[in-house]
Amino acid sequence: MNSSYFNSAAGAFLGILFVVMTLSIVSEGIYEAPEPETEGFAIEVAEGSSDTAAPAEEAAPEMIVPLLASADPAKGESVFKKCAACHSNDAASANKVGPGLWNIVNRPVASHADFNYSSAMTEFSQGGSVEWDYQHLSEFLAAPKKYIPGTAMGFAGVKKVEERADLIAYLRTLGDTPAPLPSE
Repeated sequence: MNSSYFNSAAGAFLGILFVVMTLSIVSEGIYEAPEPETEGFAIEVAEGSSDTAAPAEEAAPEMIVPLLASADPAKGESVFKKCAACHSNDAASANKVGPGLWNIVNRPVASHADFNYSSAMTEFSQGGSVEWDYQHLSEFLAAPKKYIPGTAMGFAGVKKVEERADLIAYLRTLGDTPAPLPSE
């Protein structure tokens, strides 16, 4: 075997090895994944729960009333940006995909003029006897499809109760006269 042939083959092998190692180092730098603090996934289970426990959506609702006193309408206005694609918030209260939200707090459910509500929302309103009080708003905004099954509102919900309190505090300001805060 010729020594120049051997040197060429060894050089090619080392060149390929160098390119592969360089690509490996560069890709690790680009796609670096931090090591988890603990391995695996934590599965949270409430103490004393069993297979016969009530589903999560049937658990007692979080009370929003105590949080309203310290809620920030300015933060709620930024949360409202999630709603603005489908709802108007001005005094004209024009309908968009959803009804206008001017004077929403303490307004009867499914009562906005010229809006075609889903049958589920109309049934929930019980002929106008149910109002959008603070607790109804909170529970609906947390998970609309779970709170009123069959509603046409295709929104996942505002999961954090503090964000909901801020949003409801902002919705409270959308009116000719803000609705009074409830007493606990």
